[in-house]
Amino acid sequence: MLVDLHTHSTASDGQYSPSELARLVKARGAEAWALTDHDTIGGLAEAVRTGEALGLRVICGVELSADDYLNLHILGYGFPVDAPPLQKMLQHLQKGRSDRKYRIQNYLRKYGVEVPLEEVEAEAKGGVIGRPHFAQAMARLGIVASRREAFDRYLDTPDFQEMEKGRKPSAQRCVETIKAAGGKASLAHPYQIVLGGDRLEDLVERLIGYGLDAVECCYPQHTEEQRAEYLSLARRYGLHVTGGSDFHGEKNKPDNPLAAWELDIDWLI
Repeated sequence: MLVDLHTHSTASDGQYSPSELARLVKARGAEAWALTDHDTIGGLAEAVRTGEALGLRVICGVELSADDYLNLHILGYGFPVDAPPLQKMLQHLQKGRSDRKYRIQNYLRKYGVEVPLEEVEAEAKGGVIGRPHFAQAMARLGIVASRREAFDRYLDTPDFQEMEKGRKPSAQRCVETIKAAGGKASLAHPYQIVLGGDRLEDLVERLIGYGLDAVECCYPQHTEEQRAEYLSLARRYGLHVTGGSDFHGEKNKPDNPLAAWELDIDWLI
C-alpha cells in the first residue's frame, strides 16, 4: 500500500489539525496513514473519524522520545487508544511537556534571549508547545534569521540536550509499554541517532530484546546509502520496514513533505 506512517498534528507540534492533515494525506495519494504525535494520542479520535470518512485506512500511532541517545525515538502503532499501560505513560509525559515550555524559556534567558510565552503559544495554536514553536516565534520576532538558525544556535545544541537529559523514559520502557498496550514498535529515523555501523546494530539488537518489530527505513532525509543500510539491517534481524515523512507542516518542518511510500503493512493491520 501507499503509506505515510509518521506525521504530526496540532495535538503536538504540527501545523495542521488532525482533520486538515487527513485531507492533505489523502490528496498526496496515500492509502494508509498513521498520526504519530509526540507523547500524545489526543488527536487520534479526530484523525480516525476524518480519515475513515475520506477512505483512508487510519492506523493509531504515537512517537515516544527515549533518553538513551540523542534523537532516539520509538514509533508505536496499532494499539487501542484506551490501553492502560500507554495511557499512564502518556499522562506523565504530557505533564513534562507542559512544564517544558518554562524550561526552554529559562534556558534561552541564559543566553540573553527573551521569548514571551504568549508569542510561542500563538504559534502552537492551542497545541502542546514544542521546540518548533519557539523557533518560529524567534524567527518572527527577528531574534534569529530562520527556524533552522534557532535550532542550530539554541534549541538543538549539546547544552540544550544536557538540560533535557533524564526527563524521558528509557528506550526499553518505550518499547515495552507499546507492546504491553497491544501495539507494534518501530525505530524512528535511525540517521538522527548518529550511531554508525556496529553501534547502530548493537542498539537494534538491544531493542529487539525489548520487543522491537520494525525499523523506519524510508524517510525523507535518508540517503540512498543509508536506506540500503537500514533495509539490510531489517532483513538480517527479521524486522519489518516502516516509512513516513515526519510531516509537521511546511511552516514547522519545511524539508519533510508528506510521503506515499509503497510498503507491505499487512503485519501492521
